Amino acid sequence: MAQNPFVFLRGTCHLFYEDLSQKKELPNSPLTWICGDLHLENFGSYKGDNRLEYFDLNDFDEASLAPAIWEITRILTSIFIGFDSLSIPLNEAKKAATLFLGTYAEILANGKPKYIEPETSKGIVKSFLKAVGIRKQKELIRQRTTQKNGKLLFRIDNTHLYKIDPKLKREMMSALNLWLKKNLDKQYGFKIRDAAFRIAGTGSLGVKRYVFLIEKMKGQKKYLLIDMKQALASSLKPWLQTPQPNWANEAERVISTQHWMQNVSPAFLNCMVFKNEYFVLKEMQPLADKINFQLIKNKPANIERVIMDMAMLTASAQLRSSGRQGSAIADELLEFGKDKSWHKNTLQYAYDYSKQVKKDYLQFQKAYKKNYFSKP
Repeated sequence: MAQNPFVFLRGTCHLFYEDLSQKKELPNSPLTWICGDLHLENFGSYKGDNRLEYFDLNDFDEASLAPAIWEITRILTSIFIGFDSLSIPLNEAKKAATLFLGTYAEILANGKPKYIEPETSKGIVKSFLKAVGIRKQKELIRQRTTQKNGKLLFRIDNTHLYKIDPKLKREMMSALNLWLKKNLDKQYGFKIRDAAFRIAGTGSLGVKRYVFLIEKMKGQKKYLLIDMKQALASSLKPWLQTPQPNWANEAERVISTQHWMQNVSPAFLNCMVFKNEYFVLKEMQPLADKINFQLIKNKPANIERVIMDMAMLTASAQLRSSGRQGSAIADELLEFGKDKSWHKNTLQYAYDYSKQVKKDYLQFQKAYKKNYFSKP
C-alpha cells in the first residue's frame, strides 16, 4: 500500500465507503448489486466453467446491495488515481472518466446486458483473450511447481507461496478430498497432490488463502490449481443503510452475487466449510490476467477501448443482476441510464475524492516509514 496512491486505494476500500456514506450531495440512484471494490485492476480474463475465455469483473469479496452510483464513483476515482500513478496527464484521466460514464449510461439506457469473449472482443482485450486461450494449463503448473522425489509439488518461494503447518495441511487436504468426492469426484476423479498458503491481492492480505494442486485422474490426465479463499464480511457492511439478504454465510453472498453479475462464472466456483470457517473455491487464475495499463499508457486508442469495455461490463453486470433480492428492476436502471443529470456531480466527486486519497496516502506513507504499523 505504500507503493503509490493507486495501490493504497485498492487496499482501503473501507475508508472509501466510510467517506462516501457521509456525503449527501451525491445524486440518488437505483439499488443494484455491486462488486463493491470496482477499480481498474478488478477486471480480468479467466476460463469459465464452460472452458471458454471471458473478460469481466472478477472480484466480489465486498459484494453488496447498494446504490448504483457507489460502484461508479469508486471506478471513476480509480481512473483518476490510477492514471496519476502512471503519470498520464490529468486531461486524459478526465477524458477516460467521462468516456466510462457515458458508455455505462448508454448500456443501461439500452437495457440489454452484453459480455466479452474472444469472438465479441476488440482491440487489446481481443489479443489479451487470445493469449489466455493459447496458454496451456501445464505451463501455469510448470511455473508454480517442482519435481521432488518423483512427486510434483508446489515451488515454495516465500513470496507468493508459503508452507503450511503439516498437521493443518493434512486436515485441509482431507477436508477438500471429502468435498471433491461429494461434489465432483464421480465426474472427474480428482486427487490432491499438494497445498500451500497463497499471497495475492492487496485488500486480501491477512485473509486465509490457500491453493491446491489437483490431478484429474479420469479421461485425459492433467493438473489443476484450485484457489480456496476465506470469505469475510464486506467492508461496506458498516456503511450500508439498505437491508441486505439474510445470507447463510459470507461465502454464499460472494458466490451468489458473482453468479448473478457475471455472464459466465469461473470454473469450480463453490463454497466449502473448514474448521467452522467459510471459504470460496474456484479455479485459480494467474495474477497476470489483468490489463497492464503501464504497457498501454502511451497508446490512447487502446486505453479508450479498454475503458469502454470496462464501462459496458459494469452496466451489464447491474442489468444482469437486476430484480434479484431487492435490487432495482431493469426498467429502473434503464431510466437511470437515460437521465444525464447525475453525471456532472458524480465526476466532480470522484475527482475531488482522488485528491483526498492522495492526502491519505501521504499520511499513511509517513507512518509506514516510521514503522508505525510494526508496533505492538
